[in-house]
Amino acid sequence: MTRAPRTVAPEDTPADSLRTAENALKIVVVGGFGVGKTTMVRSVSEIRPLHTEETMSPAGMLLDDPSRVSARKSATTVAFDFGRITIDERAVLYLFGAPGQERFWFLWERMLSGTIGAVVLVDTRRLPEAWYALDRLEHHGVPFIVAVNDFGGPFHTDAQIRHALTLDADVPMVEFDARDHSSSKYVLIALVEHLYDLALHRKT
Repeated sequence: MTRAPRTVAPEDTPADSLRTAENALKIVVVGGFGVGKTTMVRSVSEIRPLHTEETMSPAGMLLDDPSRVSARKSATTVAFDFGRITIDERAVLYLFGAPGQERFWFLWERMLSGTIGAVVLVDTRRLPEAWYALDRLEHHGVPFIVAVNDFGGPFHTDAQIRHALTLDADVPMVEFDARDHSSSKYVLIALVEHLYDLALHRKT
């Protein structure tokens, strides 16, 4: 597994080039409940991200037990997260973070429409929760990579993670920290490189 580098995040600098961008590229970040989708979008976006986090109610905690994720988790995404990265004057990358709870899965169908690729976030403490995301992406034919967010959980080898998720050998897998700007950026670079390799393979 490739480990993403970590550095201190630079100051956000919203780009004026959005007004003249010719190409809008869409990437979706998916995964189970509490795997760090909102955190990743927030850490890598050049603008203040749009997010739809709401405080978890007692009724919501019965459905989505936060204790299995983090004792500090008190909010959850109820629609989607949105961020932006300007690549150059002609291209802008839009990031959409999908909600992880099963009752919001109906939103995924529309979110996956028009995407060029996806990042599947996983927590090694709860690997089976990534199965739905993998199934939906394969069903829609959306290329993806797997990003293992560092929660300090039990150690798993690459082979163990791939076996648990039944990943094909050609699906890239990286380890990163969703809180870190450069680490999250590295994940997106890995996805773009994967998409480029797939495009070259189709031409040959």
